[in-house]
Amino acid sequence: MSNSFGQLFRISTWGESHGGGVGVVIDGCPPRIALSENDIQHELDRRRPGQSEIVTPRQESDTCEILSGVFEGQTLGTPIAILVRNKDQRPSSYTEMKDKYRPSHADYTYDAKYGTRAWHGGGRASARETIGRVAAAAVANKVLAQLFPNLEILAWVQSVKDIEAKVDAATVTAETIESNIVRTGDPDAVGPMTKLIKEMRTAGNSVGGVVECVVRNAPVGLGNPVFGKLEASLAHAMMSLPATKGFEIGSGFDGTQLTGAEHNDPFYMDGDTVRTSSNRSGGVQGGISNGENISFRTAFKPTATIMTEQQTVSSSREDTELKGRGRHDACVLPRAVPIVEAMTALVLVDHALLHTAQCGPHFG
Repeated sequence: MSNSFGQLFRISTWGESHGGGVGVVIDGCPPRIALSENDIQHELDRRRPGQSEIVTPRQESDTCEILSGVFEGQTLGTPIAILVRNKDQRPSSYTEMKDKYRPSHADYTYDAKYGTRAWHGGGRASARETIGRVAAAAVANKVLAQLFPNLEILAWVQSVKDIEAKVDAATVTAETIESNIVRTGDPDAVGPMTKLIKEMRTAGNSVGGVVECVVRNAPVGLGNPVFGKLEASLAHAMMSLPATKGFEIGSGFDGTQLTGAEHNDPFYMDGDTVRTSSNRSGGVQGGISNGENISFRTAFKPTATIMTEQQTVSSSREDTELKGRGRHDACVLPRAVPIVEAMTALVLVDHALLHTAQCGPHFG
């Protein structure tokens, strides 16, 4: 159903924002992979609320518990269940939302589809659901490290509204990205981006932007023709994230302004390796990775909850007004970076296992 993702490395997330907890069940993880709660916690700490002055102040430690599938520090090959308990719950902040639909949220559509909804905190529509994805990706990364020791997944904030970062995707480092609270790869953009996000928070408003991601040292052969294209899986993964409104890979929409002669990536031999002299394909051709860097961008809309009065309707179908309450991000981008990386890892590990099942353990 819609709460599961992946084919061979398959995850199912569960839980609501203000329920007892959230988590994930991972099925299809290979056995004998070294895994501890510390491996998972590191990634959850990058995603958690309350980590800086420009994100939601909700105080959650997001401490993970492995409930099954791991014994004596190794995966068993059986389902891995991971739990994160909700601690800092304030459902009273959402009482007014019980009868009023928040503009641009899932309140109305969930109610219209199911006839009921978890109105406190948005339930499954809350970004808190992504905890399960990040926890699962920490496991996926352990598998990827065994299969492709040199593979590297890095995401960063490329823009906040109209403030653009200048980042070299080939050389940017995790240290640079993690050295600032915005998680951008351009030190010169940190100040302006931080200032804008703070201004939006003070005004009770919000702002969106773009997260860019690069996969370095990817093998040749990930992805399948037609419906199993690697870029289609990445687009599905990114567009399943809360607040996403756009996806492009390689040249993306800018490529429509080029001719074929300008856009094609010429091949050449680098020793025994087939390379391309440009990478407008974004590392994927015919739906299959070609060994170049996989590069894509995901657009995130401004956070829907704003602290000013807006026109809306009630569940009894009456016109009314609603002002946002609770603790929310004025900009989701800094916390979206590890989530984009997580979904990328989940796509890559699934395609790696699919490739091995069909073609054997050799790539390229």
